[in-house]
Amino acid sequence: MEKSEIIRIRELQKEFFETGRTLKVSNRISALKTLKYSIDRHCDDISRALYEDLGKSDTESYMCEIGMVLHELSYMIKNTPVFAAPKPVSTPVVQFAATSWKKPSPLGTVLIMSPWNYPFLLTLGPLVDALSAGNTAMVKPSAYSPATSKVIKDIIEECFPERYVAVVTGGRAENQYLLDQQFDHIFFTGSKTVGKLVMTKAAEHLTPFILELGGKSPCVVDETANIRLAARRIVFGKLLNCGQTCVAPDYVYCHESIRDELADAIVDEIIRQYTSDPLSNPAYGKIINEKHYNRIMGLIDEEKTIFGGDGDPETRQIEPTVMTDITWNDPVMQEEIFGPLVPIMTFSDTDEAVRVINAHPHPLALYVFTEKKKTARRFMNECQFGGGCINDTIIHLASTSLPFGGVGESGMGSYHGLNGFKAFSHYKGIVDKKTWMDMPIRYQPYGKLTLKLLKMFMH
Repeated sequence: MEKSEIIRIRELQKEFFETGRTLKVSNRISALKTLKYSIDRHCDDISRALYEDLGKSDTESYMCEIGMVLHELSYMIKNTPVFAAPKPVSTPVVQFAATSWKKPSPLGTVLIMSPWNYPFLLTLGPLVDALSAGNTAMVKPSAYSPATSKVIKDIIEECFPERYVAVVTGGRAENQYLLDQQFDHIFFTGSKTVGKLVMTKAAEHLTPFILELGGKSPCVVDETANIRLAARRIVFGKLLNCGQTCVAPDYVYCHESIRDELADAIVDEIIRQYTSDPLSNPAYGKIINEKHYNRIMGLIDEEKTIFGGDGDPETRQIEPTVMTDITWNDPVMQEEIFGPLVPIMTFSDTDEAVRVINAHPHPLALYVFTEKKKTARRFMNECQFGGGCINDTIIHLASTSLPFGGVGESGMGSYHGLNGFKAFSHYKGIVDKKTWMDMPIRYQPYGKLTLKLLKMFMH
C-alpha cells in the first residue's frame, strides 16, 4: 500500500472518530457482534490459512487462535457496558460538597501491529479490546503469514468500513509508512528489535504504546515435582505451534538430582503426543520460513542431543529435540529459541535458581513445577517476569481475567479482558462541585484559622 493511501485512511479514521459514533456503547457492542458473526462464518477459511502458513491442525487452530478470539469477543460483548460506565470514587472532605468519578474514554485512532506466529489471535485479540474501548483502528498483520493476513483482511472488510477499521498488508515499507504517522496509541507484538524501532518512532510523536515481546522463559522443575505430569505439560507448552510461541517454556531448568529422569520423561512424552516419527504426524506443524528454519537448526548441538535433531528443509519441519548438559555458553542459550528445541540445564538449590534467573533479562513467562508451596511462592515473589503458572505451562495466556504482558525486555503494558479495555482507554478524573454551598477556606486572605482547619482536614 502506498504511503499516501495510508495517510488518507488515517485521516478518514480520525474524522470518523471525531463524529463521536464510536463513543456510544451500543455501537461498540454492535461492532463486536458483527465481527463475531463473521469469524464464525469464516472458521474453515481461517483454519485453512493457518495450515497453509504454519501447518496448524484444525484443532490447534481453534484451540489456540479462533476459539480464543471468539471467547474474548463474548467476554467483551457481555462486559463492555460495565467497563465503559463511569466509576464513582470517594471525594476528599476538603472538597465538600462534590462528587468524583473516573470516566473511561477511547484514545482515538490506534495502530495494531501483529506477528506471524499466532497471526489470527494476535491481530484480532487486540482489535477486539480496541473496539470495546471505542477506538478506530488500523491493523497491520505480518507479511510472513500471507494466507492468514488475506483472511483477516477479508473479514475486516466484510464487517467494517475503512473509516472504522482498516487492514494494511505488506512488509517493511508499509511498517515504516505507518510508524511515520501520528496515532493516538500503538499496540505492537513481535521481536525486541522491531519493538525498539516502534519505541523510537512513537517517541517522535509522543505516542503512547504497548509492546508485547518475548524472551527466554524458564521452566523450573524441582526435586519434589510430579515428573511425569511435568513432562507432559512441558511438552504441550513447548511444542505447541512447533515452539513458535512467545510464552513457550524456552528452556528447562531442573534440580540436578532429577535431570535424567525428567529428560527421559520428556522424550517419552514427545513420542506419546507426536509419535516416534513427528515429521510424519499431520498434526505437527512447520517453521514459518526458511530463514527461521536455518536459524533454529543452527542452535542444535548434536553431541548434546539425546532425542531428535533432524529436520526436513523441504517441509520446514524440525524434530522435537531434547539436549542435556547445556550451559549458558551454548548457542541455544544466546537467543530466544522460538522453535521445538528443549535444552535442559540444572541447578543445585533454589537459591542458585532464583539468582541465575534474576541475573538475566526478565522473561515474558516463568513456570515452576513443585509440590512445595513455599518454593512456588518464592519464585513467584522473587523473580521478575510477565506472567506464568505453577505446575503448568502457557494456560495463563487463555484467561480473560488475567493481564497478559511482559516486563523489562519482554515488554511493557498488558491486555486481555478488562486489562485490554484499559489498555485502549484513558481514564478521565472528574469532580462535580456543587453550587448550593461554597467553602471559603481556600480563598484569600488566609488567616491563622485557615491553616488550623487545613491541618485538621488534610493531615
